[in-house]
Amino acid sequence: MKPSIPKGTRDFSPTEVANRTYIMNTIKTAFETFGFQPIETPSFENSSTLMGKYGEEGDRLIFKILNSGDFLKKADEKLLSEKESIKVTSQISEKALRYDLTVPFARYVVQHQNEITFPFKRYQIQPVWRADRPQKGRFREFYQCDADVVGSQSLWQEVEFIQLYDTVFSKLGLENTTIKINNRKILSGIAEVIGAQEKLIDFTVALDKLDKIGQEKVEAEMLSKGITEEAIQKVQPLFSFEGSNLDKLTSLEKMLSTSEEGKNGVEELRFVINSITELGLQSANLEVDVTLARGLNYYTGAIFEVAAPKGVKMGSIGGGGRYDDLTGIFGMPDVSGVGISFGLDRIYLVLEELKLFQSVDLPKPKVLFLNFDAETDIVKMKAITTLRNAGIKCEMYPDLAISNNQQKKQWKYATNREIEFVVSKVEKERYLLKNMQNFEQTECSLAEIIEKVK
Repeated sequence: MKPSIPKGTRDFSPTEVANRTYIMNTIKTAFETFGFQPIETPSFENSSTLMGKYGEEGDRLIFKILNSGDFLKKADEKLLSEKESIKVTSQISEKALRYDLTVPFARYVVQHQNEITFPFKRYQIQPVWRADRPQKGRFREFYQCDADVVGSQSLWQEVEFIQLYDTVFSKLGLENTTIKINNRKILSGIAEVIGAQEKLIDFTVALDKLDKIGQEKVEAEMLSKGITEEAIQKVQPLFSFEGSNLDKLTSLEKMLSTSEEGKNGVEELRFVINSITELGLQSANLEVDVTLARGLNYYTGAIFEVAAPKGVKMGSIGGGGRYDDLTGIFGMPDVSGVGISFGLDRIYLVLEELKLFQSVDLPKPKVLFLNFDAETDIVKMKAITTLRNAGIKCEMYPDLAISNNQQKKQWKYATNREIEFVVSKVEKERYLLKNMQNFEQTECSLAEIIEKVK
């Protein structure tokens, strides 16, 4: 039987790894330019750390890890006989693969609060796992590239994150990306003025799907969640909000005139919009999107989502927001946080579709020693050691070539890997060096090889 890999996972070729590294290095450089520091957290966490932090939908997508040993011995026999898998899970699984990087980061902050200098600006580039249905741009194992600030309530952080998105996508050549922005306080205010405060999460989860499933299905979902027809009628203007960002803010101000929380959200959004207008962006567009909700329970202020350039069919390639009370879940209240994430895998697909990857140099030797004479192997290996100590990448072809066909195979290896210099013969510490670009062949000492190659 031919081996395979699980659905929603991928192997990466050397070229793909090089392209992914290029994206990650671009993002990492921008993170550090903006003052962020790197951390890493384990690939799996205690289930109690993750469960209940992403809403009902998110909890279903968390990969659980079975306890080691005979895990069924401790399970409730009644639940087992009734096949109550959800209830049994907590008895047979105490750990889970991380679903994102934000909740583990909140746990990290609480656990290491006495070692951290606040405000703490961290970035993290690591894989996450979701038991999602695989499709284009959606995988079960994928990388997130996150940046967060905790310990600051300043709205300048939101402004800087928009600049950070703009910087990274401009460096990658992804012009005309759209950074969508909303504020959770505005959504809470709308739920308040239409009389649906108790259904806020259901309301925002449904509203967030407007661009994916359309108005009719969004309204049907709201009705199914117990939101009244009268409330849905009041929210109709949101389905066709138009005009400039400032026009939208003016309309929202009128709609939310009876909600203090809603008005606060509008003012926060106005500060960010005005600041970005004053500072300018390199290539991205900033757009107020009042339907942007993102289903995660922990956002309390600004909400971000980045759409790929028009014409590219792809979900969001970045997102985030402010989560003032996230660390409170772990017993550390009153620590404000805001963060964003880059979807590495989706960014890769977009760059590939738009043919924006530059030609990448794969790791390879600068000098290859051919193996036509076993008696000089030790001399070659000593030379290779000297070259490596001088910072020159080099290697010896491992298998001895006796026949002409075997020798041709070694030359072909050098050509296929685009190796620049080849040493074909060694005699009395003199080396026959061939430049594979201009085909010049010279007899040199080791010192001369170093000089030519460098």
